[in-house]
This record gives sequence, C-alpha cells and structure tokens, in this order.
Amino acid sequence: MRSTLVKTFVCICALGLLLPATGGAAVRWSLRGAGWGHGIGMSQYGAYGYAKQGFTHGEILQHYYTGTRLERRGPSVVRVLLQGNRSRVVFTGATSAGERGLESDSVYSAVRSGPNVVLRSPAGRKLETYADVLPISGGDTVRLLGRAGNGVNSGIYRGAIEIRTAAGAGLNAINTLGTEDYVQGVVPAESPPIWPGEALAAQAVAARTYALTTGVNGKGFDQYPDTRSQVYRGFLAETATTNQAVSQTRGEVVTYGGRAVVTYFFSTSGGHTENVENVFAGSDPKPWLKGVDDPFDNASPYHRWGPYVFSTRQLTAKLGSAVKGRFRKLKVLRRGVSPRVVRAKVQGSRGTVTVTGSLLRGRLGLRDTWFYLRRVSSKTGRAKARTSSGTRPLAAIHGRVDAASGRFVKLQKQIDGDWKTVELVPLLRSGSVGSYRIHVGERGRYRVLAGWAAGPPVAVDP
Repeated sequence: MRSTLVKTFVCICALGLLLPATGGAAVRWSLRGAGWGHGIGMSQYGAYGYAKQGFTHGEILQHYYTGTRLERRGPSVVRVLLQGNRSRVVFTGATSAGERGLESDSVYSAVRSGPNVVLRSPAGRKLETYADVLPISGGDTVRLLGRAGNGVNSGIYRGAIEIRTAAGAGLNAINTLGTEDYVQGVVPAESPPIWPGEALAAQAVAARTYALTTGVNGKGFDQYPDTRSQVYRGFLAETATTNQAVSQTRGEVVTYGGRAVVTYFFSTSGGHTENVENVFAGSDPKPWLKGVDDPFDNASPYHRWGPYVFSTRQLTAKLGSAVKGRFRKLKVLRRGVSPRVVRAKVQGSRGTVTVTGSLLRGRLGLRDTWFYLRRVSSKTGRAKARTSSGTRPLAAIHGRVDAASGRFVKLQKQIDGDWKTVELVPLLRSGSVGSYRIHVGERGRYRVLAGWAAGPPVAVDP
C-alpha cells in the first residue's frame, strides 16, 4: 500500500504548485572511496587473493610488477634505525662491546659525550669510550630496552646493534644484520602469518627487493623500522610460516632489464593499482610500476569504504591552507588509470587552490586517493497546492545534489529509528547539478538519499 505521503505528492503534482518560501538550508558532504595505501605496485590483499586462486609467488609478482622476472642475489647487509637521537640507549644480551667482553645477563647503557659514545656498567660506572660508534653483539640476538621506532618495547634483534652519535645531540641505535634475517622480521609485520604460503613468499621477495633498492641516507643507517621504509619488528615477530616463506625464496629479487628495481607494496587496491607518476609528485614513469587490474583484492575490509560525512565547516577546517575562505566545491581535474584522484581544484569563497590527490588524502584523513565527494543540500519551507476550492498549505523539502548521483533521489522517512524509502523523486538536471522539490503531507523527520550520499535530516510539520 502506498503511504499518505505518496498520495499527497502525486496529488500535488497533478494540481499545480505555488513556489515554496524557503527556510534554513543545511548541507551534508558524503565521501566514499576504495583501497588503502598509495596504490603503487603489489596489493597485499590482492596477492592473498591470487594465492587463494592457486597462483605462485612468481606469477603474483610478475602481475603487479609489469615486465619483470625473478633473479637471485648474494648476501648483503641492512642497517635499520631502531631508536633515533636518544639521550641514553640501554641493552642486554650482549657478549661484546667492540673488543671488550660483556656479561650477557647484565644491563648496560650508552650515553653521548661530545663526538664520543660512553659505555656504562649496570651500576652506571664508566667502562670505556668509543669514537663515534659503539658496536655491540651477542650470541645470535641482542635485546634493546625501551620503545623502538617500530612500536616494539624491549625487542630482541638478530645481528648486531651499533650505537652511533646522531645528527642531533643524542645517539642512534642501529640494527645491523644480514638481509635474510632482516626479511624474516619484515614479512610477519607486513602480512598475516596465517595467509597462504605463496602470498607470504611474494611478500618476502618484495620486502627483500625493496631493502636492496632503497635507502634513506641516514647517519649509519639506510632503513627506518616503520612505514617510512617497511615495517620491521625483529626476532620476536618471526613465525614458522613466514620464516618458511623467506627460506623458500632465499636471495630472490624482482628485476627489470637485469637489475633489481624498487618494489612498492601496499594493503588494498580497491580493484586496480596505479601508475607511480600519478601518485608520487615528481616521479618519472616506471615501466614496472604501471597500474593493473586487481580482480582478487575484494577480501580486504577496505576494498570499499565510507561513506564518511562532513559538514562544510569540517571540510574547511580539515583542508586548512588548501582552501581559500569557506569551502564550496571540489572539482577533480584528473584521475589516474584507476579512479584515484591525481589533481583537483578546491573552490573556496575567496578563490581556488589546485592540489594533488595525495594532499587531499592527507588533509582529510582518507585511506586512499580513490574517492568521490558528493554534496546534498536540503531546505524546508512552506508551499501551497491549488485546488478547486482554493489553496492548501503544505510543507516543502527542496535542494540540490551532484548530477552524478543519477536520475532520481530517494525521499526517506525515519520510522522507529530506521530510514525507510517512501518515494523516488526525479531530478531536474542542469549541467553538473541536479535539483529536487518535494511536498510532504505527513509530519516527521526526512532526508534525501542521492545514490550512496545521504542529505541532512530535516523536520517536517505540515
């Protein structure tokens, strides 16, 4: 049965209208998107999906890194900054400090004295002074006390720890270890150990290749332990399944034209990856970092996300210097080979600013640059319906939406706490904007739904 509201709407359309007197306007911005991460290279959830479909790690890697092949490289060393510019570095499990023997069950510390590093005993007594760097090692591992840059408290690490004078006034604690040991601490931090073995193997090769082809040029280190490089959590993060993936692929790296290449990876593609030059400003195109279809990425909870809802005031505040005056509109100027935003124009009350998709992602706190923003406005007012016996007052809801929302909007009424659709309302389209006008005969709380974008609720009292 059609509701009284619907009957009223149809009747008025037949009898004719007087224009409503507008009341206060409200605007709601809805943002919806896909993916999580920068979108370049291998999607980790996509690799998981490919492995579930029976693909090998080599096939997975060759899909995401176009035109590449796998080759083997010999042993190498990685230096990872664990603690940066600390006034004091504390450790245990070490058996030597340079040429000096240490007790492995004792807790030692290091402090800086000008250009030197001073080793102190468990009681705080000065034991020895080292020029610029204090190398410490244990049997197989050393424990670094305190919180490291990877978020691990008092972690255990393979290889050695170098305590160096930092560029600032403090000390850097740097884990120096073989690449294979390093990758064993990366894979379980970047991919769940319960994932299929071929997905973990693909992660191991990507992590190994990334470590060999990138560096941050720090003082004595070339990798951070977090997403600035790749997440590395050391010995305590290792599992049997991830160590097996590292062992299975020992020495394997991704190459293009015979040389190892940078293997970016990220969480979720949303169904398509992106060209590197469309995401990282100033980057040249790379033949192995081109956007590709990602058909098995949808296991990720972030394959699609949103909608997130903002007021105009909230958007203005979040965008900050990227908007002049009060936010009015976002116009996308260019999308990439996926629908990720490459460049857009932010229109404000005092002018426009051209920005990158990456800047918008950061300012708005989004998971990815693959997103759409829709505006829905609603106004309430009074209207009159002409009848044979005169005119009858009614309530009116009208406003504007983005024309990309479709040919209709849904009028919804809040009933028992839920929003129920009570009518489809055609849009009057003009360029990129659609307008609607609805006359309501029942009291209640209403809103307009334009596709996935909900407008602000309005109270109606005919």
